[in-house]
Amino acid sequence: MKTCHWFRITIFFLAVITIVFLPLMASDCFSSTTTEQSDTPLPAVNSIPPDVNQILLVTGNSFPFFKSRKVYALERTGSEWRRAMEPFDASIGRNGFAPYGEKREGDGRTPSGLYRLGTAFGYAESAATKMPYRQSQPDDVWIDDPNAPDYNRWVKQSQTRALSFEKMKRADHLYKHGMVIEYNTDPVIKGHGSAIFLHIWAGSKSTTAGCVAVSEENLLRILNWLDPAAKPVILMNPEPALKRKILQ
Repeated sequence: MKTCHWFRITIFFLAVITIVFLPLMASDCFSSTTTEQSDTPLPAVNSIPPDVNQILLVTGNSFPFFKSRKVYALERTGSEWRRAMEPFDASIGRNGFAPYGEKREGDGRTPSGLYRLGTAFGYAESAATKMPYRQSQPDDVWIDDPNAPDYNRWVKQSQTRALSFEKMKRADHLYKHGMVIEYNTDPVIKGHGSAIFLHIWAGSKSTTAGCVAVSEENLLRILNWLDPAAKPVILMNPEPALKRKILQ
């Protein structure tokens, strides 16, 4: 009798979980408020500026047993947005998305929000892109020392006194091709995060220290597609209503 009683209780709770939680998991309502989505609308990203005609949309949900990160390349056609290519997988910070305004140096989170895409960079002298391009040299570094006067800037290692920095020409080739995401660059706020790039991932199951990373093949497609005349931006962890509006 006791076995039957506990069996009935177990079936009841399984039914409750199925009815209540599964519909939520399929929606934006179940996004984590600490790493995936802020409770409040993201300031300055409730709409897209009218001069923007290209968007990289980085989105996804995160559960203990399921993770999905996608990048959508979108271009404006009249009053609508259309996909320029099929969406593809991405990696983000090891600790997920930081809600808008909460990104901090070393927290392992990717900043939420809308940011301009800046200079493309890489190891070769040139790249197949219309975006401004800068070749990385062995002595090029990006400063991530919040106490340095050149914090969150690309400088020569010989010209900085910073105690911490990122090498722009890495032995693992993750920066073989890349793009600067203009996060915390104008103005620069000390300690709010630095060196946020779009770059090559270490693998489909990898994470980053706060950047967005994709396969080399997809990164090259993005670089070839981007056009500075279209004022391209990247929108990371968008507010659900704006996400639906763009992807409808």
